[in-house]
Amino acid sequence: MTDGQRAAGLPSGLRERKKRRTRDALLRAALDLFTTQGYEETTVDEIADAVEVSQRTFFRYFAGKEAVVFAVQEMVESRFILELRQRPAAEAPFEAMRRAVLCAWNSIGEAIEAIIPVELHMRAYQMIESTPSLLAAHMRRGVVMEEQLAGLIAEREGLDVARDPRPRVAVAAFCGVMRVTGQLWGQGYDGSMDSLRTLTETYLDQLGPALAGDWRAHPAGAAHLN
Repeated sequence: MTDGQRAAGLPSGLRERKKRRTRDALLRAALDLFTTQGYEETTVDEIADAVEVSQRTFFRYFAGKEAVVFAVQEMVESRFILELRQRPAAEAPFEAMRRAVLCAWNSIGEAIEAIIPVELHMRAYQMIESTPSLLAAHMRRGVVMEEQLAGLIAEREGLDVARDPRPRVAVAAFCGVMRVTGQLWGQGYDGSMDSLRTLTETYLDQLGPALAGDWRAHPAGAAHLN
């Protein structure tokens, strides 16, 4: 009997839970193998064997190894987009993005920890930063994400993103801060999800002062980050 046949014989609720458990197990096993023996060195067969499922089952849940690497990031991004779409129309664009990402972290942290240990999530982030092919994929994903966000911000403000540069400028600044905080968190000084949220909030709060005013006349911002 195949994996699919065994799952098909279960009631729908149990079947969905079994699918979720299998996907989570594949994700954990893949990230653990990637971060211990190397992304390029790990095969799909090794991941499937670690969970005692077939290669076919792996591909039922993931398109390939790269899809596994970015599965958690995709979950975070989807939650952020959902939160941004729900922000009040009266909020200014940057404030809407700031509140959306912090609300997303409030709810997504527990969801991530339910799937993989935070320590493994951090190791996976470090692996992405140190693996050329994954870093290139990460940057490509960032470009796509920024374009999606710019379109969403333009829609919120009733603007034509092709004619008005402000949505892309605001999104570029916001995403730049997010990249910096992710890199700092990935250095591993405090690997908790709370520390990532706090770091994100602190740096986002500095974006306005960093872009406006005289830094030499107002040095307190730099002290706030120490």
